[in-house]
Amino acid sequence: MSPIRISGVNLPDKKRTAIALTSIYGIGRRRAAQILKELKISEDVKAAQLTGEEERLLRDYIEQHVTVEGDLRREIMQNIKHQKDIGSYRGMRHAHKLPVRGQRTRTNSRTVRGNVRHTAGSGRRAAADKT
Repeated sequence: MSPIRISGVNLPDKKRTAIALTSIYGIGRRRAAQILKELKISEDVKAAQLTGEEERLLRDYIEQHVTVEGDLRREIMQNIKHQKDIGSYRGMRHAHKLPVRGQRTRTNSRTVRGNVRHTAGSGRRAAADKT
């Protein structure tokens, strides 16, 4: 049996359905549980053990009711571009590649800025070298 493919993503066969759905961008644990509850599919069934009917129900529901993968990424990028275009504070933070959600930047913004370390001793030679 071939792996289940939803929105261009192959679901892992050996994981529980609730966990396997999280491999789709835009579906987390909570939304996966809500989808399965609405479709009356058990969360504990492995993805490989889903019947053809359950698989079809799942695929149709996600494609019709949930924004996932490429569409969601495109929507997020459009929102960020809009923020930049109108010149909002958040847009400027995105443009300068700085933290957007109010985090401090004096320290601890390594993930956004990259691991940049500019301290007083960073360019100094070792003490054993002659001057």
